[in-house]
Order: sequence, then structure tokens, then C-alpha cells
Amino acid sequence: MTTEHVKCLIIGSGPAGYTAAIYTSRANIAPVLYEGLQPGGQLTITTEVENFPGYPEGVTGPVLMDDLRKQAERFGADIRNGIVTKADLSQAPYKFIIDEEKEITADTVIISTGATAKYLGLEDEKKYAGMGVSACATCDGFFYRKKTVAVVGGGDTACEEAIYLAGLASKVYLVVRKPFLRASKIMQERVLNHPNITVLFEHNAVGLYGDNGVEGMHVVKRMGEADEERYDVAIDGFFLAIGHQPNSMLFKPWVKTDETGYILTEEGTPRTGVPGVFAAGDVADPHYRQAITAAGSGCKAAIEAERYLSANGLL
Repeated sequence: MTTEHVKCLIIGSGPAGYTAAIYTSRANIAPVLYEGLQPGGQLTITTEVENFPGYPEGVTGPVLMDDLRKQAERFGADIRNGIVTKADLSQAPYKFIIDEEKEITADTVIISTGATAKYLGLEDEKKYAGMGVSACATCDGFFYRKKTVAVVGGGDTACEEAIYLAGLASKVYLVVRKPFLRASKIMQERVLNHPNITVLFEHNAVGLYGDNGVEGMHVVKRMGEADEERYDVAIDGFFLAIGHQPNSMLFKPWVKTDETGYILTEEGTPRTGVPGVFAAGDVADPHYRQAITAAGSGCKAAIEAERYLSANGLL
């Protein structure tokens, strides 16, 4: 097995990873970035991005990520295809195995592996990806002004998304499997009293339909019961709000996480508690999950990595 030592290893390639690569490259740290399973991160499966600064006419997700990648490469970042399959953060320099065939040791590490949205597992979710199916109301709600949308979920996140969308869309259906909402009492009250939101309790979304995008959903009321009822609801957008799974499993033996798996960092910083190891982007952000906040945290992580290397005489 070949071995290599680097001053800074960046794991993951979304806005956080690429921004960290830009900053560390400009600081002459010569970072190595491994892109992971989804080069460019979740934005590569997003169609139009209108809320990232610097693109007044909007930009597609793949183009935005390609621009960030090129910017990092311009300053000398070594961006590689590959997946970190093993990690050892027990002592510095930290050790990693790439694709089960190469060992990398690193003085500093920036974990920017992101979080994966949870889906229902319907084939139609894949079929209509970017054509009416979304897991981020804040990202895509703008495209559904004065239209009809559905939100799937019954927790605080689902209620927040429904309320946000209700300020844009003409009608919001909240599809809830159970006969009650799991959200906090105040969120329940806001949803149930909102004139633009209709809650479909004891409903399951089982499919979507439409010719050139989502035009409706197939739902089942009281699935499996004697009075089960199946019907269709016309909608223009279908939003999943059943949670995200942070891609942190590889690092859990050494860094602290919350109950869901989001990496915990020192307040206001990307520091994980393991010296020289930083977390940036959605893997450490259960609240915002935006490209711009991920990029900002990547900047913070890069600056912290440079300061750590300098303070420890590693530059």
C-alpha cells in the first residue's frame, strides 16, 4: 500500500470542501481534497440555484460546483477522485485509507462530507428529481410561487417548511403518516391555523405522476385499514421533510456528534475537539443546510487549519 503525507486533507467536495480548498491553497498549504461518492455534493443534483451571491441571473447546481472546483484548482488545490474508507483520529498525524488501497497521513483534517436527505424510497422520487421533487424548501420554494405543493413529514422541520412554503405557494398539503403531528406545540398551532395549509393526517404518499414534471401525487389514507382510501391530489411540487442523515459515521469514534449524527463543534467555530480536526458544511449543520452557509464554514475551517499548522510549527 502506498503512503503519502499532507499538511491538510479535505474530505468531501461540496461548497464547504471546495471553499476550504480555495482558502488553504491560497495560504500555500497545498491541500489534498478527496471528492467522495458524490463529487460536488448535493448541489450537483439541483437544477436552478438563485440564492448564491454573485450569480444575479441564477446558476445550475452543477455549474456552480464546477466553478468552485476550478477556482480551487486555480490556486493549486490537489482535487482527487476517491473515497475515504477508513479513518484513525486517535493521534496526529491522522491516518486515512483511500479506496482500500492508499494510506494518507495528515497534520490537519477538514471534514466536509455533508448530509444526505432522507427520501421515502419511491421510484418516482428519482424520476422527478429536479422536476418537482425537492428536499429543501428554502432552496427551491421560490419556484413554486402561487402554485400548489405538498410537504411530507410531521415534525418541526416539516412544519417549518410548510409554513415557509405557505408564504409563497397558494396551497400547501402537509402529508402526515400518523393521526397527529410530532412537532412542538407552537409549530402545530401555526400549521393548523394557517389558511394556506391543509394537513392530511393518516396519509401516505405512494407515488407521483406528470408528463414533464410533477403534476400530482398518489396518496393512501389509513393504509392497511378496512376503510383504506386511495386517491390523487394535484400538486406542482413535492417536498421531503423527513430529516437528513449526516455523513459522519466514519469519524464517530473520535468526534462528538448529536443524537442524529451531526458533528458537534465548539460554538462559533469549526473545531471538533480533536486538535487539528475541523468540520464544515452540512455534516455539522442541522439548522441551515444552505450552500452559502456551507461555503462560509469551509472558509472558517481553512483559516483554523492554517492557524493550527502555524502555531504547531508545521508550515
